[in-house]
Order: sequence, then C-alpha cells, then structure tokens
Amino acid sequence: MLSFDLNAEIEGLRKENAWQGGRNSKTLVKHTDFRVVLTVLKAGARLHEHKAAGRISVQAVAGHIQMHVEEKVFDLPAGHLLALERAIPHDVEALEDSAFLLTIAWPEDAAKA
Repeated sequence: MLSFDLNAEIEGLRKENAWQGGRNSKTLVKHTDFRVVLTVLKAGARLHEHKAAGRISVQAVAGHIQMHVEEKVFDLPAGHLLALERAIPHDVEALEDSAFLLTIAWPEDAAKA
C-alpha cells in the first residue's frame, strides 16, 4: 500500500532545481503494468506532442492545464480528469502554475513484453 500527501509532493517538486526550467515530475507508483506520475508545470510551460503505449488518465490537481488531442482542446482546471486510449498523440500546456497526475495502465500481456 502506498499513500501520498499530494500537496506536500507538489511543494517538494517546486523546491527542486528542475522547477526553474518550467517543469518537474516524480513517479509515485511504478509497476510493470501501472504507473502514476505527478508533474508540475509553470504557467506557459508545454509538454510537446507525445503518446503513451498504455491507456492514460490526466487529472489536474492544482492550477489549470489544457490538453490538445487530435483536433480537440480539453480544458482541465483543478479537479478535472481526461482519459485517453492507447497511442493517442497529445500535448499539455499550463495556463497557470499547475500540477497533474498522469496514470498509465498497460494490458498484462503488453506489460510483460
């Protein structure tokens, strides 16, 4: 069992040197078929287009982010969540200093490969 104080984790990430570059992240949970990553972004920072091999969810826990997925823009202020199927290209942009949880789940057979 794992338990996290997300506010304390966010504060810790913002105190590290990487935050000065506009972003920082920490893997909170790491298994072969499941991962949870906490990411902080400064206002205006962007994670350029990428895709994940597994299904993902992105939950804004502080601030306000937008995700660009195909031709759509998803607005994710704190408390909002977006789930995507595997291999869908997307990017993330922080409209203000923000933090989000990325959860990635792989099917068992893919995780073993």
